[in-house]
Amino acid sequence: MVSKANSDLVSAFEIDEVVAEDLPPSWNVAPTDPVRIVIGRGLQGQPSRRLETARWGLVPVWAKSRSVGSRAINARSETVLEKPMFRSAAVKRRALIPADGYYEWEKRGAEKIPTYLHPENNELLGFAGLYEFWRDPDVPEGHEGDWLMTMTILTRPAPDALGHVHDRTPVVVPRDMLGDWLDPALTDKSDIQSLVDAMPDPVLVPREVGKGVGNVRNDSPELIEPA
Repeated sequence: MVSKANSDLVSAFEIDEVVAEDLPPSWNVAPTDPVRIVIGRGLQGQPSRRLETARWGLVPVWAKSRSVGSRAINARSETVLEKPMFRSAAVKRRALIPADGYYEWEKRGAEKIPTYLHPENNELLGFAGLYEFWRDPDVPEGHEGDWLMTMTILTRPAPDALGHVHDRTPVVVPRDMLGDWLDPALTDKSDIQSLVDAMPDPVLVPREVGKGVGNVRNDSPELIEPA
């Protein structure tokens, strides 16, 4: 979820260029929803960062339908450089997905408890992500929407402190590694994997919240309030 405006994201992630207008704040982002992402560019040897909008759920260029994206909302960091779905984007199209926090469903016996995980200081997180462009065959070439920009979020095994909530967690890029992760000149697979492996586990606070978050039609600040 992210409830911040473009101006907040520009400040937090030192963004140089903003594409498209603000998205409305959301406390319940769902797969296939539009989200803001940060991508790195290298124009004339000068790196820059751009804020774009992409659809959550990566659709590779060779896919026959955008429905593929609903099965690719996450990518395992351990295999992202090997899987045909993600390996090209992992080398050429890495992104940062700003977020205030995220939800998981903790299993307690037969019950599933909705849990909101967030940084203790409420600082914006930057999830490691990938993006792709997909040509929509149903839209005439040159018309608005003929190319679809999509994205996915990298995950890793959860640290012991969060393992009771869920066995995996998003890969969070620390501030001192943002430039490396977004650097378009970084294309060596072993160097990319080493960078991901070097990222520390996130330090997050779990908070039990109400079950209203389970309905994507619910979207308000009350969703992150303690149950």
